[in-house]
Amino acid sequence: MDYNPYSPEWHRKRYLQEALFKYLDDYVANDIIINDIKDILHSRSDEAYKEYTKLNQLQAKLSTD
Repeated sequence: MDYNPYSPEWHRKRYLQEALFKYLDDYVANDIIINDIKDILHSRSDEAYKEYTKLNQLQAKLSTD
């Protein structure tokens, strides 16, 4: 997919491409690439869940007061 040059989408794709190419240029095994992607997604998911939990607790306290 082609994006307008220098648009946010174009920059995101470029950064992803550079990161992926670095893995490939360094001859990193596919399993490691996949595990790194999964690890990044898992970390992001954990942080999002912690934030969700904290906001739910705050909302509950606001409702009881």
